[in-house]
Amino acid sequence: MYKLILFTAMVIGFGIACTNPKQSDKTNNTIHDTMTVHNTGKSKNPITQKISPYLWVEKDAKGVADYYLSIFKDGKLKDFRRFDSTESGNAAGIETAVIEIAGMEFTILAAGPLFKFNEAVSFVINTKDQAETDYYWNALTKNGGEEGSCGWCKDKYGLSWQVVPTEYFDLIHSSDPAVREKAMKNTLKQKKLILSELK
Repeated sequence: MYKLILFTAMVIGFGIACTNPKQSDKTNNTIHDTMTVHNTGKSKNPITQKISPYLWVEKDAKGVADYYLSIFKDGKLKDFRRFDSTESGNAAGIETAVIEIAGMEFTILAAGPLFKFNEAVSFVINTKDQAETDYYWNALTKNGGEEGSCGWCKDKYGLSWQVVPTEYFDLIHSSDPAVREKAMKNTLKQKKLILSELK
C-alpha cells in the first residue's frame, strides 16, 4: 500500500510541477472531477526551486501549511490540491500544499500515518539576534512542540529545527581558543541558545 502512495505522491509532485491548472476547458473539467485545485501564484508552474523539501504528514496539508505560515510571517501559500481516493489510490485521499517560507519552498504531502519525522533531518533557522531566536523557539515549541538541547527543538508535527543566532558561529569559529571553548562548553548546558551566556 505504501509503495502505491509513494508512487502516487511522485506522480502528483510531477503533476504540480508540470501542468497548467488553466488548461483547456475539456482537460480542466476532468481534473476538477477528482481534484480540488487552489493555485495562489501567478506562474503556471508553482515550483521554482531546484531542490524542494517534501514533508510527509498524516492529514490536512492546508492546516499544516497554515501553521508554518503563521510562524514565518513573510511566507505564502503557492499551491493546494486535493486528490480523492479514486485518483490517489489511498482510501482517505491525498492532499498537497506548496508553501514558501523564508524564501524557501516546501511541499507538504498529507497521505496517512505511514511515516514520521525524526532528528536525522532538521532545518536550521539562522536568526539575527536573541529576540528573533526567542521568537522562533517559542513559536515552534508551543502547542505541542518540544524543546531539545543545544538549540534543537521540534514543532507540533515532530519536525526538527535548529534555531541558531548567526553570532553563534562567530563564537565557535573564533581565533581565540578561550572564546571557542566557552561557547562550546555552555552550548551543551542549554536548550534554547542564549548568546549572553555563550560569550
